[in-house]
Amino acid sequence: MTLAVAALLAACAKKDENAAPPADTSAAPAAAPAASAASADPDRSAGGSGVPAGYVGRTDRAGQNIADAKYTVNGSTWEVTTGPAHIVYAAKDSARGTYTATAVIEQLEAPRHPEAYGIFIGGQNLDQPSQRYTYFVVRGGGEYLVRVRDGEQTRTIADWKASDAVPKADEAGKATYQLTARVGADSVRFLVNDRPVMAVAKSAVPTDGIAGVRINHNLHVRVEPVVVTAGGK
Repeated sequence: MTLAVAALLAACAKKDENAAPPADTSAAPAAAPAASAASADPDRSAGGSGVPAGYVGRTDRAGQNIADAKYTVNGSTWEVTTGPAHIVYAAKDSARGTYTATAVIEQLEAPRHPEAYGIFIGGQNLDQPSQRYTYFVVRGGGEYLVRVRDGEQTRTIADWKASDAVPKADEAGKATYQLTARVGADSVRFLVNDRPVMAVAKSAVPTDGIAGVRINHNLHVRVEPVVVTAGGK
């Protein structure tokens, strides 16, 4: 095996852990990804001009530029080309207690590596190093993942797992996902296209705070931004 092939295989394996800012495969705090992995699959600048009016974008790592993600607004939807992995949110989408948060994300073409996208809830201190939130993401292979971000660390709630509720992208790389988090009195239930994927004790994850969208790097997706409604039945 040549060094070039070995490096490519190693990069692909690394990107299977791509949904978290610092990837991990266990419940232990994760370290930042190796610089070699980032250089093997660098962010591709889409030449944007920032997130839509009324929203805030935050990239995963210092030194990245949110303007490298391109947002094109068309009515109530966004066409997004990335760019760095990031979250996008608005203060108006804040909730406590019991509520439901939903967004729709359509993958428009297959990425070079499996890349994740979805929603987050319980966002706190999102403009600070101490940022904290729970995120629920999917990818085109038909898998989902749930993690908590706490500062520069992540904690895995459910590692990558295939589910019949999560559609696989078609031959053109397209698939549509309605992602929902229903925060009840004692539990949080996660659904894709109105089909249950998993549930977790409410005490295990952050739930009070801002909800928004998370999009990983080097993707082309269409987004119906998060909507928060009262009640988590």
